[in-house]
Amino acid sequence: MASSSWSEKILQLLRRMNNFYSAGSGRSSCFRFEIDGAQVGWIPPNVAALLTRHTDVFLPPQEGAVSLCPSLDCYERRSEAVNEVLETLRQESSLTCLRGWRDERYSVKPSFSDVPLMWMERAATSLFGVKRYGVHINGYTVSDSGEMSMWLARRSIAKQTYPGLLDNMAAGGLAAGVGIKYTLIKECEEEACIPADIAVKARPVSTVSYTYEDEEGVFPESQFVFDLKLPLDFKPCIGDGEVQEFYLLPIETVKELLAADDFKPNSAMVVLDFLIRHSFLEPDAEPYYQEFVTGLHQTF
Repeated sequence: MASSSWSEKILQLLRRMNNFYSAGSGRSSCFRFEIDGAQVGWIPPNVAALLTRHTDVFLPPQEGAVSLCPSLDCYERRSEAVNEVLETLRQESSLTCLRGWRDERYSVKPSFSDVPLMWMERAATSLFGVKRYGVHINGYTVSDSGEMSMWLARRSIAKQTYPGLLDNMAAGGLAAGVGIKYTLIKECEEEACIPADIAVKARPVSTVSYTYEDEEGVFPESQFVFDLKLPLDFKPCIGDGEVQEFYLLPIETVKELLAADDFKPNSAMVVLDFLIRHSFLEPDAEPYYQEFVTGLHQTF
């Protein structure tokens, strides 16, 4: 039987990462963000109020939705017009997320399979509740005796978000116009110095999806998850400085660390998904098994 305190902490993590759909969340006061009648996000009321100053780009809220002006009728026009507004909003002290401006473009679209309707600066996506996608790689080894261990990364203390916390071996956001496999190979090489001929052996195994809200906005996110079995004699190395150290740890140790508040939250979810898929958690022994599975795969 799994430790009740461990299970409770994991359940709390999943509830926190899906709090946008919980009772009492800010969802009921948010406006739908729509483009050409299709919903692409959620806009908190404080942000919607700021957008009313920009009548050449945003229509006034109507029937619970904020839309772009009809004259913005193509990808580039929408993208450039909204970006000009965001550049202005960077002066608003209340919008703390814009202090982390990255000059990274994320696609804005109703679902992953849809054609992008515009791009948006990554740091601003939470203001509009735009869906964000990423790639996470579980690096692991299997000893000659069959014992499994996992490579974890310790994030640099200089990172804008979650500095110093444990993370998956490699991970990164999916930028506009960039493919999933390309991002996987790029992040493996840049963050962990994993050669492309090894990285391409990573297997797509799952997605982990959730939506949470905090003081910086709404975060609907989905991570494409890959498992990469590494040779026993291979060791990831620090690359672009986003990681300060790598650790190879037994799976039981990794499991315990998930409940220690030392993990980047969404990366902890990716590891939890790994534990379930590789049968390190079983429904007869884990009372919240079904809640864990559901919490990892929420629809937007």
